[in-house]
Amino acid sequence: MTERTRGRSARRVAAAAALVTGLLTAVAACSPGPGGNSSAGGADKTAGPVSTDVAKAGKVTLTEWDQNTDPGTDASTDALDKAFMAKYPNVTIKRVSRSFSDLKTTLKLALSSANPPDVVQANQGYPDMGAFVKAGLLQPVDSYAKVYGWNTAFPSQLLDLNRFSSDGRTWKTGNLYGVSQTGEIVGIYYNKAKLKSLGLAAPTTLAAFENALAKARSSGLQPISYGDADKSPGIHIFGVVQAATAGKTEVRKLVFDEGGAKWTDPGSLKAATTLRSWADKGYLGSGFNGESKDQAVADFAAGKSLFLVDGTWQAAVLEPKMKTNVGFTALSPAAGQPPLTQGGEGLAWAMTSKSKHPDVAAAYINFLVDSNGMKVLADNGNLPALPQADYKPAAGTVDADILAQWKAVSEKDGLLPYLDYTTPTFYDTLTAAVQELTAGQLTPRAFGAQLQSDYAQFQQGS
Repeated sequence: MTERTRGRSARRVAAAAALVTGLLTAVAACSPGPGGNSSAGGADKTAGPVSTDVAKAGKVTLTEWDQNTDPGTDASTDALDKAFMAKYPNVTIKRVSRSFSDLKTTLKLALSSANPPDVVQANQGYPDMGAFVKAGLLQPVDSYAKVYGWNTAFPSQLLDLNRFSSDGRTWKTGNLYGVSQTGEIVGIYYNKAKLKSLGLAAPTTLAAFENALAKARSSGLQPISYGDADKSPGIHIFGVVQAATAGKTEVRKLVFDEGGAKWTDPGSLKAATTLRSWADKGYLGSGFNGESKDQAVADFAAGKSLFLVDGTWQAAVLEPKMKTNVGFTALSPAAGQPPLTQGGEGLAWAMTSKSKHPDVAAAYINFLVDSNGMKVLADNGNLPALPQADYKPAAGTVDADILAQWKAVSEKDGLLPYLDYTTPTFYDTLTAAVQELTAGQLTPRAFGAQLQSDYAQFQQGS
């Protein structure tokens, strides 16, 4: 291994791959609060003493940047911001909310400015959090994790996704740079009435899903609502297919740089071939690379397609419009096997290194992730990272489906990392390649070679 990848041992890969195994049982009733012990995963290097007394901080304006533009996360963030300011009248929260793609392109500039935000949502992995840590733009939160009990409230698998060595070179070890509010998985939303009209049950395998796609197409129904102008949907749909064709061991080796796997291997090649065939057969519609993901979600909600491949964060968008007519499922490689899919936790709430109010920033983050914060998330249709013991969505709702699939995936070691975590440049490489693949501009083999070239350069330390 190169210096950049040293320390990513099989033990930590397995721990990160499990992610939330036992989350719903071991920590369901836990919530952050004062106290807690230091995690063994990273040394506490936050300089100086910390204070939890927000009221005595004086008049403070706290600027936060987030990507919570979906209705559920937007509503919960807005509600929690207002509640925090009501509890601490001396604090004014200035919120800047951008889409995920906009946040990726603007956040580093904001962090590098003379007046950066105090709190930001930073995407895990090398492209974002690793780059920010390397540039000294984020500060460790280890001392605050001890004071507020994040180390004991969150499973180590979740905390480790927000750890980096101080030079930004080694992921999932070292200092803690944030904590996350939401749990999430990517799966298949389906229109119950339309599925029933085709005489089909909710698909649970890739083969069954492809059968439903073909039947929908032959009946004149658009199989999938898909819009990749925002680029991130391409990661999700390819990842869902790759999980089933390549399997969890290969995907984890690729993303965690464990060795012994290439993006040109048969499993990933089959995924690329499958996705290309869906585009060629019209399963993805037309003009999808110029259509936004929001439009695709709206089209599905309006009954214009049978399926939508997206994350659990879209439930709050779909449920108010579709009521109990929307369902959610995750796919297995084959019948009788547990489901495999991408997911884990939402973007980490992190503190910037130049914040003039770190104690207030930490208190704000704790307010977002404590037991009340998790309840507000759930009340607004989100999947909290730490579901409370009494969290039980009504039967027949998409939220109930999501909780069942979250358990099925996480408790049976089926949770796979997001593919853009792979290298510092992989988000750009993968999203561009998926667009070219589905547009017919790259063959499946050329697609894999393009990804492998990025991967190989990272492995070589260049």
